[in-house]
Amino acid sequence: MRIICIGAHPDDCEIGFGGTASKAAALGHAVKFLSVTNGAAGHHLYSGEKTAAIRKLEAHHAAQWLGIAAEEVLDNRDGEFTPTLEARNEIVRQIRRWDADVVLTHRPWDYHPDHRYTSQVVQDSAYLVMVPHVCPDTQALPRNPLFLYLQDGFHLPARFRPEIVVDIDDAWDQKIGALSAHASQFYEWLPWVDGRLDEVPEDLAARLAWLDQQWSRPIDHCVQASLDRRYGAERGRRIQHAEAFQVCEYGRRPTPREMEDIFPR
Repeated sequence: MRIICIGAHPDDCEIGFGGTASKAAALGHAVKFLSVTNGAAGHHLYSGEKTAAIRKLEAHHAAQWLGIAAEEVLDNRDGEFTPTLEARNEIVRQIRRWDADVVLTHRPWDYHPDHRYTSQVVQDSAYLVMVPHVCPDTQALPRNPLFLYLQDGFHLPARFRPEIVVDIDDAWDQKIGALSAHASQFYEWLPWVDGRLDEVPEDLAARLAWLDQQWSRPIDHCVQASLDRRYGAERGRRIQHAEAFQVCEYGRRPTPREMEDIFPR
């Protein structure tokens, strides 16, 4: 399988798909992480230019942690991304160049405008990736990929509905390592925004333990029910870390068997 995860910022794919991506890559699937913006607004001390350079390097290191095939950060300005025709065409080309079987992105309902508009351009590309006269400089795909949404906690106008879940307990350390690679975010910017910068430990081992604690969040009842269906109730109850995904109706509609074949157990 050829899988592309398209996030708004350089750490978004790791947050929503990092564990599953690591497992998929280990099975031989080709996985790419694409950040639509350069992340330049994501720091309270550095200039935008310096922040963008740091975040691009961090994305590269995170990809190495996960063992995925490729990562790329586009140069759209962080916090200023809009769903223009130019942006849509870039996403069409990216999906075609990767020859994607599976495309993942944010849902269109989110607190961050970059997340919402990234979702918009990915959704808008879903049919167009097969249309030869759209972006004729790249070859159209012979069939529509499977488009999926990453999990979020927003309830309005519609709650996230898990349609496939993955036990990532065996890839949790790789995911935490990938988050840690985004040091400017998880140890600096996000704690500063949340007013918790004084809680961040100094040494790496303590930082990894702190990240583990921060991101080990309770599994909600809908995801738990999906885990029980996929893995059986006995194993499902033992799973501590999971990633869940919802099918976007604009792409190919997979059968339950296809979903099982695509996503590692």
